[in-house]
Amino acid sequence: MTRQDETGRMEAMSDVGSTVPRRELGRLLRQLREQAGIGLEAAGSDLEWSRAKMYRIEAGQTPVRALDVEQMCRLYGASKDMTEVVTSLAKESKSKGWYHAYGEVIPRWFELYVGLEAAASRIRMYEHALVPGLLQTLEYAAEAVHTRPNVSAEEASKLVELRIERQRLLARRRPAAPTLDVIIEEALLHKSVPGMAGQIDKLIDANDVPNVCLRVLPLNGKLTQVAVSGGFVILDFPTTGARSAEPTTVYNEGLSGALYIDRIEEVRAYAEVWNQLNAQALSVEESRLLMQRVKERHHG
Repeated sequence: MTRQDETGRMEAMSDVGSTVPRRELGRLLRQLREQAGIGLEAAGSDLEWSRAKMYRIEAGQTPVRALDVEQMCRLYGASKDMTEVVTSLAKESKSKGWYHAYGEVIPRWFELYVGLEAAASRIRMYEHALVPGLLQTLEYAAEAVHTRPNVSAEEASKLVELRIERQRLLARRRPAAPTLDVIIEEALLHKSVPGMAGQIDKLIDANDVPNVCLRVLPLNGKLTQVAVSGGFVILDFPTTGARSAEPTTVYNEGLSGALYIDRIEEVRAYAEVWNQLNAQALSVEESRLLMQRVKERHHG
């Protein structure tokens, strides 16, 4: 795992870094090739590469030069914006790990997390401060994006659009929609946010969606490791054909960027925290009753 601060300085934190950028790069390159209707062997032939090399690149098993990525984008007829995205990822994939600050390496409209979220088969979220973006109402989302410093009206509008667009994945049919397991702190339900009663209604209704499970951690819950780690997301990925499942990845958002973790021992630590939260959270029905009580206070 490596961290990149806002000036772009890289500080090595371990010998083995995150493979997240490389895996996402491979996924996007495969998607571009398939959209262009070009087979793996045909692409390899045009690029003068072996089929094995093409497979390793698309599987995220090896880094690839930015110049080679540009060549692939020309072959696939990729747009200028998409070429910028994958070229940036190619540069990042050569580092031992990374700390991605929004809007610096990848354009804000295409944050890496959005792609990982869309590719996941299961998403586990713990939130202590804000309602998760996948479950926000339009009004709540508008309030949430304005908490970011120096956000213009135009940028705020785009961020809200992106947040609402992300929610479509919960109802998609192909590929199958991911399973979403959410645990939220009761405290965030009591915040005086405009439209909070409507937001709580949306959270209550979320449990009626077959692939969504939302539970509440009550105010009298025990203190756990999460007091140190803060909110986080654990993303599990499916096995596609003969490809091995991508490693489970933890996403941890901060004030100036987002941390991506896929080292086994670090992911295991977050999984243990999740198990603690899972044991302490109320049941679905208990959570529903609690949210209804809190909603009535907002109306009162």
